Amino acid sequence: MDLSFAGIFLTPWALALFGLCIGSFLNVVIHRLPLMLDRTWKSDSADMLGVEVKLPPEISLSAPRSRCPQCGHAIAWHENIPVLSYLRLGGKCSACKTRIPARYPFFEVLTALIFAALAWRFDSRPEVLAWCAFAAALVALGGIDWDTTLLPDGLTLPLLWGGLLAAALGLTTTLSAAVWGAIVGYLSLWSVYWLFKLVTGKEGMGYGDFKLLAALGAWLGVSMVLPVVLGASIIGAVVGIGMKLNSSLREGRYVPFGPFLAGSGVAVLLLGPARVLGWLGWA
Repeated sequence: MDLSFAGIFLTPWALALFGLCIGSFLNVVIHRLPLMLDRTWKSDSADMLGVEVKLPPEISLSAPRSRCPQCGHAIAWHENIPVLSYLRLGGKCSACKTRIPARYPFFEVLTALIFAALAWRFDSRPEVLAWCAFAAALVALGGIDWDTTLLPDGLTLPLLWGGLLAAALGLTTTLSAAVWGAIVGYLSLWSVYWLFKLVTGKEGMGYGDFKLLAALGAWLGVSMVLPVVLGASIIGAVVGIGMKLNSSLREGRYVPFGPFLAGSGVAVLLLGPARVLGWLGWA
């Protein structure tokens, strides 16, 4: 019996359970971080202009306790167990019976599946923990961008520096590949942005997309930047067409690009660089 740390805690089943808990926390990040940023922006703008504005209630990732947005019922600990509580409550608030959005168990299960797949992909080696942190940040960024079209610097920049640090420590790719990956990732979308703006006079994406692709390049290496963009473009086009046919495109008829960059980054990681480059004929 393998009683080592990896043998006990880094197996697919153990990391799947860990992923459920992290996914529950990511739900909080996806919901609260944009609200925290909005309050900060309003406060800073009011201070700069010297005016008084009514600010939303102050919140953090840990306080106040989670409550039902409909009736204000404080969520008890036994109502906050990932997935199980949702199933036990029948997907409804225990107090007012308002339906709980299915997105909450979705992000929990998604994170659990990704963590389990990473444990299998990296054979439960210790560096899998770095890749789990990478994937968790991408899940949070994808969820926030889908909801708000924001990719907060508070997540993209630490992810970028984390990728460079992981490469320097020998956990991911070479440091040279990571640095060039960050440079090429940022400049590639930056160039597309300005070319599109010069031709159409419109902005096709935000600066957060540049920073996210730079972070992906830092983690995955320069050779994976183009495959990530290709994968994101294909997935984004399919989803965008489907939403257009469904008449579900939001106001402005746009689809944020960040979730597809994040999803493509996770897919490339799980498939492995050699396999991806082989499919593209670049091996």
